[in-house]
Amino acid sequence: MKFKLLVAFAALTSSGFADSAPPKQISGIYPHLAMFNNENECGTGAIVPWADRLWVITYAPHAPRGSSDKLYEITPDLKQIVRPESVGGTPANRMIHKESNQLFIGPYIIDADRQVRAIPHTAMFGRLTGNARHLTKPAEKMVYATMEEGIYEVDVQSLEVKELWADEQRKTKKRKANLPGYHGKGFYSGQGVYIYSNNGEHGKAAKTRPDVPSGVLAEWDGKAKAWTIVRRNQFTEITGPGGIHGSANPATDPIWAVGWDYRSLMLGVRMPEKGWTFYRLPKGSHSYDGAHGWNTEWPRIRDIGEDDYLMTMHGTFWKFPKTFTPDNSSGIAPRSNYLKVIGDFTRWNDHIVMGCDDTAKAEFLNKRKAKGEIAAPQSQSNLWFVTPDQLDHFGPVIGRGAVWEKEAVQAKQPSDPYLFSGYDIRGLHLSHEADQAVTFTLEVDQQGDGNWTPLKQIEVAAKGYVFTAFTAEESGTWVRITSNIDLPKATAAFTYRNEDSRSDKADAMFNGLATSDQLTGGLVRARDKNKRTLSFAAVDAQGKDIGYYEMADDLTLKRTDDQAAHSHTKQHTAIPSAALSTDAASVIYTDEQGKRWRLPKAELTGSHPLGSARIAREVATERDLLNAHGTFYELPARNAGGISKLRAIATHNRYIHDFCSYRGLLIMSGIAQDQTGQTYLSDQNKHTITSDDGKTALWAGAIDDIWKLGKPHGKGGPWKDAEVKAGKPSDPYLMTGYDHKSLAISASEKCSITAQVDLTGTGHWVNYRTFTVDDIDQEVTHEFPKEFQAYWIRFVSDRDASVTTQLIYR
Repeated sequence: MKFKLLVAFAALTSSGFADSAPPKQISGIYPHLAMFNNENECGTGAIVPWADRLWVITYAPHAPRGSSDKLYEITPDLKQIVRPESVGGTPANRMIHKESNQLFIGPYIIDADRQVRAIPHTAMFGRLTGNARHLTKPAEKMVYATMEEGIYEVDVQSLEVKELWADEQRKTKKRKANLPGYHGKGFYSGQGVYIYSNNGEHGKAAKTRPDVPSGVLAEWDGKAKAWTIVRRNQFTEITGPGGIHGSANPATDPIWAVGWDYRSLMLGVRMPEKGWTFYRLPKGSHSYDGAHGWNTEWPRIRDIGEDDYLMTMHGTFWKFPKTFTPDNSSGIAPRSNYLKVIGDFTRWNDHIVMGCDDTAKAEFLNKRKAKGEIAAPQSQSNLWFVTPDQLDHFGPVIGRGAVWEKEAVQAKQPSDPYLFSGYDIRGLHLSHEADQAVTFTLEVDQQGDGNWTPLKQIEVAAKGYVFTAFTAEESGTWVRITSNIDLPKATAAFTYRNEDSRSDKADAMFNGLATSDQLTGGLVRARDKNKRTLSFAAVDAQGKDIGYYEMADDLTLKRTDDQAAHSHTKQHTAIPSAALSTDAASVIYTDEQGKRWRLPKAELTGSHPLGSARIAREVATERDLLNAHGTFYELPARNAGGISKLRAIATHNRYIHDFCSYRGLLIMSGIAQDQTGQTYLSDQNKHTITSDDGKTALWAGAIDDIWKLGKPHGKGGPWKDAEVKAGKPSDPYLMTGYDHKSLAISASEKCSITAQVDLTGTGHWVNYRTFTVDDIDQEVTHEFPKEFQAYWIRFVSDRDASVTTQLIYR
């Protein structure tokens, strides 16, 4: 198929900053570099340094025929150039072709002189997700894959397109791959095959249940009439040591594939002689779950100029060894957890630059009553510049995952290998439903060379449960488990973390946020219809209107007299409150089904000085923050587990009034004032942005700054002097995200109180321990082992009584 090449030599559209003024940035985010489109989402599909510039593409959510998205060229002095060749779409592919000295990014081909050609969507239909080097003619051809299994061969000089497999969305009689799953992600070549992955599933069940079968890893030799299915699981990134350049030694280089299922992360490695070997890793976040596959964006493994590659997967920055094979599999380790949604990243000069997915017009499947109805913003995203050492200092590392989860297990059949190294504090939950006692045998691959040796045996009573803490001496790269008998249902769930070294004290960057009722607040919203400004309806300490303000990329908060915009902001950014309440025992969150979930109280007293404060809001595409009684929580979308997979992030004890995302920044209202009504101005980090009239202010930073607000802590429980009925479980109470945990129990009658824990956040309750209260004046206390982690805890009494069960998290 031939067509006229879209080559532009005309003057380029530029936006950014005056030559005489440096660009403004907060926490590595430059507001003037924000990227917008007119569709329901504006994610960053790829970001690549090339020809002395940084090249970036954005994508719309479902645009195989193009969109308003752009190709951006960013100069070394951070001027943003919007390339006129832009045709949009849903692109996330990128590869550097060494023989022709060209960058292939999205539908664009960029030479060493920064001349851009674009392949129109009429010639190469589909949502472009990956590039691969050609198996037989790598110097002459480039291969493209779409999210719906379209495979195209493109001549690197003429850009002539040949369709190898038709895109599933095309109405054509030409052959289609017809692979299970959908929502393609990864594409790579080597060892004589093309390898393709998708991470989603069609159907109603996939939109609500993370545990339905989903996704695929498949390969094709370039000649067969059908693809070969390797594994029926959700997979994303596929790459090898050549990375964005493709394999330098395609016959012998390993090929890596990263994915997940409802149990844990998955890592596959393909070797020429052995084929595929699979491993399991912990999840740092559940916000990426969902059988539909929409929540992941494009996880990557990339060279950032260090001894190890950087891998992003499920909210964790990972060290990934450059020489990873089944015979040399040691060295994978978490660096930190993060909250941003990252589509691609690269090393550019002295920084790691990450392309994010920050603010979406559509909530997709992520609506909940705790957020209420907020007028949709314009979709927008930005870049995030961090230094390499920062990658080790965002959120404290946690990792949760299972090799079995309520499933049948065959005797003597080892589980998949599960990561056993890289974490300081490790534990294992084992439960089963057999009618007899079971011996579980743990083996370790000590050096990561495939040699397995016994570690320990764990006896679990009939239909029983045991928690095991691992010592530092119990080491190894990988661990696997076998049962001595067939089991109808068994669970083996690992809980890992590193020591959380944070204190309760917030970083100085948050000094502007109010800790008393002397404050100014208001409602914030990123505007729509290409206005590209932030709306702020400000109020004083009594909740009375101060005025209406707007902020643009210069980060100047300006008062305006736009009464219509002021009224619209107040009406369509209203704060709901029905989902959250408190009683004597704890904070109560009520979900869409009317189920109650209990959370700790921090030190904040009473209600917010301004009445209702923002409970929950989306701060990155399909990712919410929950703000409850002085603590921020990561709240996954309902289709990814929702409230049941909640994690405590930081306890701030600030009177934050509202928050939202704008141009890649997290914006918060609720700024301290002095007795004269002046806003707090001594923030040397410049995170507090004061209005031009000095009457109000906002806080601005990166979402991942909030880890520095203070270590999560609090006190509460399901019952406090509560009249309980024998045998009836309490509401669940959160345990995730807290390290030092203790329990105090008292009762009005002699009784036995059984603590039950949810092992996986799926309602998998087991009996942890039974405590006996012998005297009404007795308080029974318990310190949980530091290795012990669970999602939720609840209690059951063996008799009617007035009972208190309070947990202290420090």
